[in-house]
Amino acid sequence: MRKNFGVKTYLYPQPVMIISTYDELGNPNAMNAAWGGICDYDKIIIDIGNHKTSENIKVTNAFTVSIADEKHVVECDYVGLVSGRDEPEKMKKAGFTTIRSEFVNAPIINELPLSLECEVIKIIDESRYIAKIVNVSADETVLGEDGKPDLSKFSPITFDPVHMKYVALGKEVGNAFSDGKMIK
Repeated sequence: MRKNFGVKTYLYPQPVMIISTYDELGNPNAMNAAWGGICDYDKIIIDIGNHKTSENIKVTNAFTVSIADEKHVVECDYVGLVSGRDEPEKMKKAGFTTIRSEFVNAPIINELPLSLECEVIKIIDESRYIAKIVNVSADETVLGEDGKPDLSKFSPITFDPVHMKYVALGKEVGNAFSDGKMIK
């Protein structure tokens, strides 16, 4: 037997994305967003509502998406709770420091190990954006022996919209584009 819940955002996993931008004066800002994801090989879509970050995107036409991790849950939640409109020292209070992306006019948060550097290619409406992923950068501390990001070296979190919780991603359970071949 199945229970119906109606229209809900119960999709798992929901990435916890920290969207970072510069304002018109070059000040960094960030917000926490769960609505978004990859929508093509080199594109991402985000839906962020009406925030300081959306104002900034319209000025710079760029943003970065850092992946929230278990180590920075408090800081990542904070940037989602507090508006850059109300707290100009938001990044400093969160303990986040930034560097400028080499590829887009947006900041990269040093404390979060994986970032997608994005250039807006389409504004859908007041809150939704499609952007081209121009570069992905990762801190060397989270790279595996193959030189690529290794999930065993950091712990991204997902948003549980049912219980309003953050959950660390779990263990490896299989091999993509491989294990299904056993059924043939």
